[in-house]
Amino acid sequence: MESKIEIVKKEEFKTSSWSGGTTTQLLIYPKEAQYNERNFKWRISSAKVEAEESTFTHLPGISRIIMVINGKLFLEHEGKEKISLEPFQQDSFMGDITTKSFGKCTDFNLMMKEGYTGKLEAIVLDPKSQIKITNEDSKFYSTTDVFYAANGDIDVKFKNKQFEIQQGDLFYIEMSKDKEEFYILNKEDKEINIIRAVIDDRY
Repeated sequence: MESKIEIVKKEEFKTSSWSGGTTTQLLIYPKEAQYNERNFKWRISSAKVEAEESTFTHLPGISRIIMVINGKLFLEHEGKEKISLEPFQQDSFMGDITTKSFGKCTDFNLMMKEGYTGKLEAIVLDPKSQIKITNEDSKFYSTTDVFYAANGDIDVKFKNKQFEIQQGDLFYIEMSKDKEEFYILNKEDKEINIIRAVIDDRY
């Protein structure tokens, strides 16, 4: 499989309501999957938590990772102590346990079903700088690398082509098993935060 880049503009995202505010679906796999039918393998979304206190949707069999983009969030998992999350801090938990949230924020969510593992990473791009992203030889069946431009515009150099990614957009690359590398550039005079999600298909 040859690696390829796909760009998803914020105008293509789908927003819906939940008990604590709104959630915007950024990416779902497979593409034809429906969140309400729970027939996805993995899903990436961004939620606006607008209620001071809310209970997360019960999602049996789904592992979750949440990272705060702005604001402050307290999470209380059933039978555990309350966790405090500042911007770009994260927490992981299973969707079948009762989880309550306290505080208002915007967050970034990765949901995965059995057979998939993943991680979130907050990347800071200094003004007028670039970073190299390298995919080492993968031991997994396939890997999807997702990058979300949280608070600024970036450029991506991939296979001798350059792409513009605006704030609030994302791009993803379905990586081949061979070693790959590409560059993310910040051409602005300010620091930019990017959220990276790496999803591995274990089978």
